Amino acid sequence: MSYSLPIFLGPPRENGSNFLRIRYNQRTLSIPNPTSRTNKGATVSDSQYTPVPPQPTGPSQAPAQSGLSDNAAGALAYVTIIPAIIFLIVEPYNKNSYVRFHSWQSIFLGIVAFAISIINVIPILGQIIFLVGMLGIFVAWIIVVLKALKGERFQLPIIGKFAAQQSGN
Repeated sequence: MSYSLPIFLGPPRENGSNFLRIRYNQRTLSIPNPTSRTNKGATVSDSQYTPVPPQPTGPSQAPAQSGLSDNAAGALAYVTIIPAIIFLIVEPYNKNSYVRFHSWQSIFLGIVAFAISIINVIPILGQIIFLVGMLGIFVAWIIVVLKALKGERFQLPIIGKFAAQQSGN
């Protein structure tokens, strides 16, 4: 579907100005003539024209947020140990206790997973403990990722206390 607008392009004014006139719906817009060498800018003459007021800039206006939200950074810390370490090093994430808590809890969860994987060397009993332990870690990982996305600070039973101490809570 296409629409056409009735626009009247008038000739340049007789007073010597190098502006073209565009008239639409009782409004007249004067724009610089593209063939002229002395363009001075566009002017609008309309009794109904109301300028847009400038936006207030002051301390009451919140600064523009860049980067990840706290919830996304907290959940991303659980993907591997690498984002958790990066969030502990890079500003502004290392200043946020929520992101620090989830980063430390991710690191401690990785240490527990590594310890359980060492038990896998024991022939039968070690492999059973490994399978049950890794299943438990996987379920705990799903829970903490979902809780981090919701903005909750969920502490795992043993390692959550250490993560809270390391993050300064």
